[in-house]
Amino acid sequence: MDEKNTPKIGHEAHAVPFDLFDVWFNEAKNKEKPYPDAMTLATADANGRPSARIVLLKGFDERGFVFYTNYESRKGDQLAENSFAALCFHWKSLEKCVRIEGAVTRVDGAESDEYFASRPRGSQLGAWASIQSRPMSGRFDLEKRVAEFTAKFGLGKVPRPEHWGGFRLIPDRIEFWSEGKFRLHDRQLYTRDAEDKGWNLQKLFP
Repeated sequence: MDEKNTPKIGHEAHAVPFDLFDVWFNEAKNKEKPYPDAMTLATADANGRPSARIVLLKGFDERGFVFYTNYESRKGDQLAENSFAALCFHWKSLEKCVRIEGAVTRVDGAESDEYFASRPRGSQLGAWASIQSRPMSGRFDLEKRVAEFTAKFGLGKVPRPEHWGGFRLIPDRIEFWSEGKFRLHDRQLYTRDAEDKGWNLQKLFP
């Protein structure tokens, strides 16, 4: 790609959106405290009824954006019914926002195992103890299950539960939004080209 045709974002050139996301995410990690990795995950069930919640980004590259959860949770059930989802980052200290849309797939077992092994032991036990999104009569129900799995695994290794692991959102649309005076915001939209797997860049009216 020659220089005159290189997409421009601010004062930098970014031929793929992951490069720009990396720049913005590093800025957020320096300025957005706490949880620069917090993102809204929006899913929908088979009937199109939407649901949104905050999850944490645990990794990204050109394959997509990864988060972890209980596969039997409400979000897990919805993704099994409807594999398309959306993510939204809002970094108020930067006055920037990133919106991401695409299909979602499970990460492979080895990748989920590696991440699970890096978690604190208490979080590992919590993944076993919590029947996520299901009703409980009170806090004691959860504490009892934590105690049960603490006793079960003792001082040994806590394996990853089969019902827990990662999802990867494979984006086909990524929008970068930054604050402008008088609501004249800057919006840059990347859309994936279905034929050559590259990216197209457009400016949008705010």
